This record gives sequence, C-alpha cells and structure tokens, in this order.
Amino acid sequence: MTAATSSNTSPASANGSVLLTLMKLRTFIALFAVIIFFAIFAPNFTSTANMILMSKHVALNAFLAMGMTFVIITGGIDLSVGSIVGLCGMVAGGLILYGIELPIGYTIYFNLFEIVFITLSIGLLIGLINGLLITKLNVAPFIATLGTLYIARGLALLSSDGQTFPNLVGRPEYATTGFDFFGAGRIFGLPVSIWILIVLALLAAYVARSTPIGRHIFAVGGNERAARMSGIRVDLVKIFVYMFSGLCAAIVGVIISSELMASHPATGESFELNAIAAAVLGGTSMSGGRGTIGGTIIGAFVIGILSDGLVMMGVSSFWQMVIKGLVIIIAVVVDQAQRRLQQRVTLMQMAKAG
Repeated sequence: MTAATSSNTSPASANGSVLLTLMKLRTFIALFAVIIFFAIFAPNFTSTANMILMSKHVALNAFLAMGMTFVIITGGIDLSVGSIVGLCGMVAGGLILYGIELPIGYTIYFNLFEIVFITLSIGLLIGLINGLLITKLNVAPFIATLGTLYIARGLALLSSDGQTFPNLVGRPEYATTGFDFFGAGRIFGLPVSIWILIVLALLAAYVARSTPIGRHIFAVGGNERAARMSGIRVDLVKIFVYMFSGLCAAIVGVIISSELMASHPATGESFELNAIAAAVLGGTSMSGGRGTIGGTIIGAFVIGILSDGLVMMGVSSFWQMVIKGLVIIIAVVVDQAQRRLQQRVTLMQMAKAG
C-alpha cells in the first residue's frame, strides 16, 4: 500500500514541479513571446534606433516599478508615483527658469547640481510623508497614497497655473545649462537614463539580497506581526520603501523633463498603473513577501515592448488599455495559481519523505 502511494505521488509531484517551474519563468516566456510576435508583425521593430528608443521608454517604467516592488513586497501600494513624477518635473523646470523668489525682492538661483538634488529631495519628502501617514497615523496605504496623488498633482498644476515650463536650456551665468544631458545625453552609445537604471537596479538588487534592510522588507511582507515580535523595526522599513519609491519617481520626473526640455504638470498620469503591472508581471506578489528586482525589470520590458509594439502596429490606444488590463489580471491569476501549486507540491514532497 505504501509503495503504491509513493508511486502515484511521484509522477504528480514531478508534473507539479515542472508546471511550477514554468510559472516561475512566466515573465521570461512572456518577454520572449512579445519580442518574437512584434519582430514578425511590427515594421522596423528590430532596428537599432527603435531598440534604443524602446529601452528609454522601458527605463522610465522600470524606475517606478523598482520602487513599487519594494512597496508591494511589504504588503503596501503606492498610487502617488505618477503625480510625484509630474510635481518633480515642475520643480526642476521652475527652478531652472525662475529660481525661488523671496518676499524681500530677491531671487535665489541654484546651479544644475543643486536643482537636481532639490528635485530628488522632493520625491524623498513625499515618500516620507506617505510612510508616516501609514505607520504613525495607521492610514491604509491605498488611501494615504491616493491622497498624496491628488495633493502632488494639485501642487504641480498650481506651480504654473496649469501651464508648461518651456525651453529649459538654462542660463550660463547661473550654471543651469546642460539639463538635457539626463534625458538626451549618451555614454558609450547608450542613453544616460539606461546607465542610471543599471546602477540603481544593481544597487536595489544588492539591498534586497544582501543587506539586513532587504531581509527585513521581505519579513515585513511575509508576516508583519512576526517581524515586529522578532525585533524588526517595521515602521522604519515601511518608511524606507516609500521614500525609495518617491526617489525613483523623482528620477523619472527629472529624466522626462530633461528629454523634452520642458515640464508639464500632467506628466506622469497613470504611470503608477504601468509600474504595478510591471512589478506583478515580474513575479511580485500583491499579498506581499515575494518579489525580485530582476523579475520586475523583465516585467517592465514586457510592458514597454507591448506598448511600443502595439503603437507600431497601429493598434488603437483604447485597445492598448484593454490589453494592459488583461495582462495585469492574468499575471495576478497566475501568481495565485503559483502559490496554490507551490503549497501542493510542498505537501506532496513532505508526504513522500514521510
């Protein structure tokens, strides 16, 4: 009887393990599928110029998705990143063009390095506010970040009365020239934004894998109560991930304004949706406790290639929204199926060992 049970369990366990492996590799499979599909059906998809352009688009989503990954791993969500992009772009544009006017009749102008530093600090500050709302005032992440979404977008609109800050060429006497380097500059043939993404992705992956804060992020998402009882400073961990998410959004705001050499208060609308989609597609669990930076980057490539490929094929923007929505739903469904299958395979292996 025991031998028969083991014989029946082994094939089922093996089949489950194969299916589980395929589910874990779903992002790679999806990336390979969309590349092959658009290489066949989209004109000039594989051209060098188009690949570089797509990489720049992917980089913008990847920045946001990295920050979103850390937030979702802790069991939270950050809906404010798109508005932070818009606000930080307006801050950078306003400082370049007008500086800061003081009530006493003087105007302070900052050099380019200081402008970028101030802009990134704004992203960190909004992330800090999100973290404090969630940890100290016990506001649900969805509500807290929804509120800061509206506040940041409103401030972006108020900063220019809804108008664009154009021609951000800067002034040599104030050392504000060269802003276009971040969006249009190249190093060894690759856009600067790609190099920034590589550096930040490597840093984020190192933090997630090899530092105490990285382990604490996963512990908080896996079981917040157990993490708190084990001595992990849960509140600080949550504040850290929201500040990192705000920083990533600020970087995107700088890059977009630099690329366009203009700042518009509506920049970044719905960017948070693409970031969530990339993170989930990359294997980040919406229930928290699981996710990787590498998977998120691949997920960002899938979303970016899908968007650009559909545009090249002339697909309506309305249908693009439908397709992206389906991708998110499918990714979540597969994630839930993977969790159930993982539990089943584990139980089978335990039964076999017993």
